[in-house]
Amino acid sequence: MLCRALLLLAACVALVSCGRGVDAEQARICRQAIPALNPDGASFRVAEPRPGPGRNEVLIYYEATTERGTRRRAIACRFAGTGFAAGKARLVGVVTERGPLSDASVYFLQRFYLETPEAAAADPGLKAASARALQLSPTLAYALQQALAALPMAAIYSLLAASYALIFGLVGRIMLGFGEFAILGGMAATLTIALSVAGGAETPLPGLLSGLVVAVTAGALHGLAAGRLAVVPLLCLRGQQIVIVTVGLAIALAEYLRLAQGETGRWVPPVWNTTLAVAGSGDFLVTVTPMSLLVAATGATAAGLLVLLLARTRFGRAWRAYADDPVAAALFGIDGRALFAITFALATGLAALAGFLMVAQYGGVGFSGGLALGLKALVAAVVGGIGSVAGALAGGLIIASVEAAWSAALPIELRDIAVYSLLVLFLVLRPGGLFGERHLVPREI
Repeated sequence: MLCRALLLLAACVALVSCGRGVDAEQARICRQAIPALNPDGASFRVAEPRPGPGRNEVLIYYEATTERGTRRRAIACRFAGTGFAAGKARLVGVVTERGPLSDASVYFLQRFYLETPEAAAADPGLKAASARALQLSPTLAYALQQALAALPMAAIYSLLAASYALIFGLVGRIMLGFGEFAILGGMAATLTIALSVAGGAETPLPGLLSGLVVAVTAGALHGLAAGRLAVVPLLCLRGQQIVIVTVGLAIALAEYLRLAQGETGRWVPPVWNTTLAVAGSGDFLVTVTPMSLLVAATGATAAGLLVLLLARTRFGRAWRAYADDPVAAALFGIDGRALFAITFALATGLAALAGFLMVAQYGGVGFSGGLALGLKALVAAVVGGIGSVAGALAGGLIIASVEAAWSAALPIELRDIAVYSLLVLFLVLRPGGLFGERHLVPREI
């Protein structure tokens, strides 16, 4: 089942890549250079960017309208790299129908114009998209933008919350440390992408595909080893030894990641970040990127496969039987320790997948971010219904929506306090969560 999931996610990435042609960031920079090469007050009608005649070049045809009339013009921008290369956004050459610009002109164009807010505001591509977009009221357009911005984080929180729910639903214990496994997956993906670039890959597809597989595999293998060596021997105990051990495991894993990565983070440039206009309200444009949609679709696909895994497979039947009555399950031949080890590997694999999605969306992860990420995912699991995998998935969507709404309307520095206060509120009033039982005892799965 896991192999099928990986193949399906790889197919999603491949489908997105089929339409690639011009790097979105390079096309944006080239478009923003157009107003600087024309008279003040000119208006523009820009055609779709296309690959230029040379290596790492973007070619744009456009019409410039001034008081003297309309002229058809063209601009070709050459960059220092492409894909995940560090110099993909560095402009090294500009050619118009009048000939190439000098090196000094290119330097001053990038240094004193393209790197300023005025260049972004004057982008003729965004102005054209705003004119064509569906017009909404300012409130509705702003709310839609916040909802679209919350989609990638909802996918990440949901997968991590499902990791907590898988373990709690099976043995009734909260195990910490899944945030660190997400960071582990993100670092594995970052390293794999870096090796792909060093190997000469000119497109992001090989790095993303290999990063996805390596991240999930690394998370599952580390989880399998940690579960068998540190957690399984304590399952027969009735105290909180498992919670203490998983806290120690999280600390050890964070230090392991710090030593492996170093104290400075590793980041990859954004890819598939073309700005797609969804709607608008006057000068305000509601946008989304293909990568954001791909991250959300990957999270939704993984969530759906997880639900099917628990509902339709032999492993899922064993998981539900053991969660409902461990003694009866053992009498029917289910090995509780082996089942827990596999479940722990599945949970850490999902956490690592969430880490990969963080790298794909935001460019990287830091070794110290696991604690905060894991705690928010735990809040999502509690809100949705701790022990209910479907509830945990819904809880991730709820927490991401709460964060987006709070960031849009209230002081952003208080956002995390609000999220953790929500955890306290649910633990006091409804510890079973929205989609679980009102009380955790007796525990119904």
